[in-house]
Amino acid sequence: MKLPRVIKIKNLLKFQILFHLARKNLCGDELADLLNFRKNHKLTPGTIYPALKFLKKKNLIKYKQKGRKKIYYLTKSGKEEYNLSRNLFNKMFRIYLINKKRKK
Repeated sequence: MKLPRVIKIKNLLKFQILFHLARKNLCGDELADLLNFRKNHKLTPGTIYPALKFLKKKNLIKYKQKGRKKIYYLTKSGKEEYNLSRNLFNKMFRIYLINKKRKK
């Protein structure tokens, strides 16, 4: 299967994490449950936690320790990044829908 050279599908996971954290502070297990619901298959900690680590390294998310759990939340720059990404995604999706309607 030929893959895109520029757009990385794996970054959609990071976008989905930001999407969920923009709505509510969550621990890793809660994020996994939400992401599993959307993808209809079990995501492993080996998939989710590297993405969380990357987002934390980029200062887009932080966490507070609550007992044994880490509760993740968006930083100010995380909220800005999410809003920029969401706006771009929405614009691309609108263009797709407009083009699809024109072809009918």
